[in-house]
Amino acid sequence: MNYVQLEKLGEGTYATVYKGRSRTTNEIVALKEIHLDAEEGTPSTAIREISLMKELKHNNIVRLYDVIHTETKLVLIFEYCDRDLKKYMDAQGERGALDPHIVRSFMYQLLKGTAFCHENRVLHRDLKPQNLLINRKGELKLGDFGLARAFGVPVNTFSNEVVTLWYRAPDVLMGSRTYSTSIDVWSCGCIFAEMISGVPLFRGRDNQDQLLHIMRIIGTPDERLLRKIATEGQTENAQLKQYPRYPKIPFSQVLPKASPPALDLLERLLQFDPSKRITAAEALQHPYFIGNIPYAVGQPIPGMMGPPGYTFPPQPQQQPQQEQQGQQQQIVAAYPRLPEGTNPSMVTYTPAGPPHNGIQRYQAVYAPGYVPPNGGQR
Repeated sequence: MNYVQLEKLGEGTYATVYKGRSRTTNEIVALKEIHLDAEEGTPSTAIREISLMKELKHNNIVRLYDVIHTETKLVLIFEYCDRDLKKYMDAQGERGALDPHIVRSFMYQLLKGTAFCHENRVLHRDLKPQNLLINRKGELKLGDFGLARAFGVPVNTFSNEVVTLWYRAPDVLMGSRTYSTSIDVWSCGCIFAEMISGVPLFRGRDNQDQLLHIMRIIGTPDERLLRKIATEGQTENAQLKQYPRYPKIPFSQVLPKASPPALDLLERLLQFDPSKRITAAEALQHPYFIGNIPYAVGQPIPGMMGPPGYTFPPQPQQQPQQEQQGQQQQIVAAYPRLPEGTNPSMVTYTPAGPPHNGIQRYQAVYAPGYVPPNGGQR
């Protein structure tokens, strides 16, 4: 083999991953070693991963370089990334929570990679922080396509045992087998909230407990929607379970540090009704990705760069000069609370003077001609 194993990085259900080096180019790579069973042959997950990843070439999807097949094992050669998002959050975040500019960059890259998969009719089906890889340039890449599936028309029926529990959409939890791209969008929303707060948003013990965790925050939907989801892909006489009637809790209470545009995007990603969830492509055009976001400047991890700068649509203005200085100072952003019912796409934020005592306060500026509810009074 033209690759040298350097160290073991991790072990999964059917494969062991090593850090490796190419003998010919000296490039550092990741070696995913799958041991083959003499009777069962190559696992279906490996065949699926290889066939899909050979077609998916995108900057936000981990690149499959080569496949080496011997009698006893299958080795997949991937581009090397330094750590996954979970490890990055543990090391870089404040109790796991990332700075707002890093959250936005990673969220943009996550949606870019997800939208590319969906444009090419591929469902990832297992998006979670452990399957999102970060390289030294701060680029985020979707990895581990072992549960991914191609989809087409007419609607296929899939297994409902997909996506790690905490990132699993409610329609999948209720047994729906006719899901599509919306299940990846739900996972993106869960990851978004986790990057903001540092902890998973919904932490259930099993399918039913997970569903209750979701309902306690986003509310129990009406019986018509519950019945519609419960009967998709099931037998006609499927019994509808009774659920407690939980009221919706505003995301602003669940994630008090999130900006209004971030909360609005999260709201659109985490819709209980899969048909109402925003698509990954639509999410990339959300006002959350417009303009600059103030952020705390912390110490970088040795050898790690921050996320790459993106020209979000439309092109943002230059950072205010005071934000480019004081690289060692921890600056905490403070946003005003907007009147209920304010359209977030009509609001931008500007500094209300220089930072004071480590706090940068921002004021809301409304678009010309837009009149906020109550004249802007809370």
